[in-house]
Amino acid sequence: MLSNFAPKATGKLTDVESGAAVTWSIIARDEATGQIGIAVATRFFAVGARVPHIAAGIGGIATQALVNPYYGIDGVRLLREGKSAQDIVRILVEGDEGRESRQLHVIDAKGRIAAFTGKDCIDWCGHHSGDGFSIAGNMLVGAAVLAETARTYAANETLPFARRLIAAMRAGEAAGGDKRGKQSAALLIYEGEEWSALDLRVDDHADPLTELERLERVSRERWVHFRKYLPTRKNPAGITDRATIDAGIEAGIAGET
Repeated sequence: MLSNFAPKATGKLTDVESGAAVTWSIIARDEATGQIGIAVATRFFAVGARVPHIAAGIGGIATQALVNPYYGIDGVRLLREGKSAQDIVRILVEGDEGRESRQLHVIDAKGRIAAFTGKDCIDWCGHHSGDGFSIAGNMLVGAAVLAETARTYAANETLPFARRLIAAMRAGEAAGGDKRGKQSAALLIYEGEEWSALDLRVDDHADPLTELERLERVSRERWVHFRKYLPTRKNPAGITDRATIDAGIEAGIAGET
């Protein structure tokens, strides 16, 4: 069920070739696996380096528009301290004199969602939330970008999580996406460990979501099957027997076909 559609149309248009890191992104928690993921796309360089931030096993935050990197850094710390999404947004925004040029959204450990879009963000801008996911964007062609991203994510529960996030973003792009065009995209997913389960970045590309989709397919050739053998907090050594690893990877690849 989709809910909480919150536009922030300021009526203020500025130079669309400005240096603002304008974008749309989705934060979600996968009920089947417990994974937390963020997918993001923009007409700006290397969006994956600044927008998505995840506290493993807890929640995620995306900081965008005239991006404040400390929203991500401090937001992850606040998530780990057990703060609610609403409190995190309030704390970050209150301490920032540039807040009216920022946009952020958060999902916390209890699945609560909060968002902020400053009055100086460039329209179309706003936020859309549903069951287990949050979407926000600015300098978009229109509200349909978020609506289609949300509709597609909600309609594809049976897709594996990474592919579900990318499919949602592709739908948003088909609805218009960033009004300036395309340049970069990223997909970040964490499971229970402090290292990422998947961290894909397309920093500069004519068709970044298509390239992101390709990289996700490549990740299934070996990485997603290999990562289960890496050290964890419960098993600090991981699995080091190469025959076991190789056999597991081959079985995983066979299961993909």
